[in-house]
Amino acid sequence: MILDVINIALKAGEEILKVYEGNMSVDYKEDRTPLTEADRRSHRVIVKSLKSLTPEIPILSEEGKDIPYEERKGWREFWLVDPLDGTKEFIKKNGEFTVNIALVENREPVAGVVYAPAKNLLFFARKGEGAYKIKVNCSSLDEISIERAERLPLYRNNSFQKPLRVIASRSHMNEETKAFIEKLKSKVGEIELLSAGSSLKFCLVAEGKAEIYPRLGPTMEWDTAAAHIIATESGCEVRTLNGEPLTYNKEDLRNPYFIVVRKETVYIPA
Repeated sequence: MILDVINIALKAGEEILKVYEGNMSVDYKEDRTPLTEADRRSHRVIVKSLKSLTPEIPILSEEGKDIPYEERKGWREFWLVDPLDGTKEFIKKNGEFTVNIALVENREPVAGVVYAPAKNLLFFARKGEGAYKIKVNCSSLDEISIERAERLPLYRNNSFQKPLRVIASRSHMNEETKAFIEKLKSKVGEIELLSAGSSLKFCLVAEGKAEIYPRLGPTMEWDTAAAHIIATESGCEVRTLNGEPLTYNKEDLRNPYFIVVRKETVYIPA
């Protein structure tokens, strides 16, 4: 089924790029977060396709999130979707936005696809089968070879490598994150700070291009689920600041603060 989900992500990416390459208009939700026609188009493609693929599995999407907890709390499995993660990056036209599709079972992601259409990059994973990256130069799965996918991580580093590479949000750097990084720096020494948008931050740690991604700012479950399984299948841990696993389908869909860290990294909690 992961191949079908990849195809769905590619089709959603096509719709996003039609808007991205034209003259876009931006609306704003009640919480003042931006919403574009690309979000809507991607949502329609993904939901229609997933309903056709697995009509028995419910779908929770950012653009269709108003499902009462009383209805969804009994879900054993469901699709968790962000049709366009990184809308601010989309509006800035820096290419750092993604399509995120995850399958969640018993409150944890077990399969995920993250597609960055403007960068032609696709990441995918299934629980127990590893995480992979592939360069996509077309819009149809029939025209690409999954066999060319590279298993993550692509880069392995000594646990004591310096500088420690820390990745942070390009659009959501806040004082708490800065304080975390400074405290970490005081304990481990030299730090190289990297920036990226959307779920690509997870993917950079999954690749081995960074060792730690601290997220001390607001995120929602659909922002993280697909990239979460990619990170863990590549040899990373995704945990809250209290050391608990990040779980899904909570009554409150907001995530607590969390850290993504490569297991081989010598990590001193800040």
